[in-house]
Amino acid sequence: MHLHLIVQILSGIVVGWLAGLIVRGRGLGLLFDLIIGALGAFLGAAVVHYFHIPIQGFWQSLGMAVGGAVVLLIFIRIINKE
Repeated sequence: MHLHLIVQILSGIVVGWLAGLIVRGRGLGLLFDLIIGALGAFLGAAVVHYFHIPIQGFWQSLGMAVGGAVVLLIFIRIINKE
């Protein structure tokens, strides 16, 4: 369980920058990329757990973290426009 959590956090940190590229076309700065990536990993894990989607291996964890981070960035963009 703890190793899975560590993998989620690390993959989230790595993909925070990638999510910034996908949503905004550029990174968002090191600190913000790290925060969004880590929170995105937790968001992705919560969604996957809620829908009982099996995640196995590094690449699926990475995809889950990217998806969570992208959703989080889109939500932040919507809030900031209002």
